Amino acid sequence: MMLELRIAMALMVIMTTVCSASEKPNIIFMLSDDQGWNGLSVAMHPEVAASKGDIFFTPNLEKLAVQGMRFSSAYAPSPVCSPTRISLQTGKSPAQLHWTKAAPAVPGRMLTEPRLIKDLSRDETTVGELLKKAGYTTAHYGKWHIAGGGPGAHGYDEHDGDTGNENAFKFTDPNPVDIFGMADRAAKFMEKSKAAHKPFYIQLSWNALHAPELAMKATQAKYEKLISGNNSKQVATAAITEDLDSGVGKVLEAVERLGLNGKTYVIYMSDNGSGGGAKRGGLRGGKGSVWEGGIRVPLIVRGPGVTPNSWCNIPVVGYDFLPTFCAMGGLAEKDLPMGIEGGNIVGLLENEGKGIVIRAREELVFHFPHYQSDDGPHTAIRLGDLKLIHFYENDRVSLFDLSKDISERNDLAKQMPGEANMLTERLNKYLADVKAQLPTKNAEFDPAKPIANRKGGKSGDKNDRGNGKGAKKDLNKG
Repeated sequence: MMLELRIAMALMVIMTTVCSASEKPNIIFMLSDDQGWNGLSVAMHPEVAASKGDIFFTPNLEKLAVQGMRFSSAYAPSPVCSPTRISLQTGKSPAQLHWTKAAPAVPGRMLTEPRLIKDLSRDETTVGELLKKAGYTTAHYGKWHIAGGGPGAHGYDEHDGDTGNENAFKFTDPNPVDIFGMADRAAKFMEKSKAAHKPFYIQLSWNALHAPELAMKATQAKYEKLISGNNSKQVATAAITEDLDSGVGKVLEAVERLGLNGKTYVIYMSDNGSGGGAKRGGLRGGKGSVWEGGIRVPLIVRGPGVTPNSWCNIPVVGYDFLPTFCAMGGLAEKDLPMGIEGGNIVGLLENEGKGIVIRAREELVFHFPHYQSDDGPHTAIRLGDLKLIHFYENDRVSLFDLSKDISERNDLAKQMPGEANMLTERLNKYLADVKAQLPTKNAEFDPAKPIANRKGGKSGDKNDRGNGKGAKKDLNKG
């Protein structure tokens, strides 16, 4: 009798565990590479026509947008890839992590760039590790690009290894840049997790839009007919964008086939900006700059409690996802590591995009003390609708009201000196609080000597080209 009672109690515990696990939502987080704010055939702002690309066709992301919520003020933590990726994993800003650039510094300039810690430390706790503690099975497919031993050393049960940009160039038609291979692996992981009655977290870090010239031949042929002027770069980028959308479609199809739609969050965003249609009244700047075109990115979320075809205009940032995913998985705030800078956005998702995001600090800071644009090292701070950019070479600041001037054309610094001083003080305090690294004067700088091209990317007006140009093969850059 006693044995039977123990068996019954054990069965109850097992059943409770299974039920508890099955009640937790699944999470699929898709991260594209170098895809601009206007890089989809889906508008990212309800009132800005330039937030939708002219040459792109992304029907599966159009469908996802209709089924979910679009964020008009979503930001990548950085204007380049690997700092964004480590920020997403840890919930901390690149400034705090001392990893603010992908490519190495080039000497001979007016300012010396800070040295970076380009290795995900075992001391950092990742979203994968946290969700495993919450009972999730975890997978990371595609581009990792933050070292540290790869995803397997940081909480991921299945993964593709310690991969970087080189991974994109290994796969050609009919599996360009491994888009369809990644989608297939994700589908199999969903099937296994469902069979095991385990909630899952899958991060699909797409290699695209890298190596756009490897897009499927049939897709390229389509855009060769559609795009005038024989612009091979635009053709390649449009083609790989559509191929990527097809991969997204395969993932969404698997979710539906497995009956997981009602209990699975699907999130789609880009790792950094890549312009944003500035010539048509869109965003200024691009990759490697903290103008809006370098950091504002597409973001779509579908899932339980998310109102279909809804919009959120509240600013959110990539490092909000660690506390958000942990909240979805049932973890309490006390379970999160120290130093988290992101805030939980579940309230926005469940309240038609309305509400506030509570973070450790009210302001958002985008720190890029490097040369990868015409602007040189610079840092931005956004507080409410006001955004200030500090340029380190000449110690100049510019101030913009994004609610009236999303293109950042009307510099208000001289008209609003009080606000400019207040934001400068808040920016300096933030950088000091997180012990951010700053550029320093180069004592050997000689303005008479020619220096290497200061641009690793482009910025300001010279990048007012929108998205749609092909990426060059550079394995060091994000």
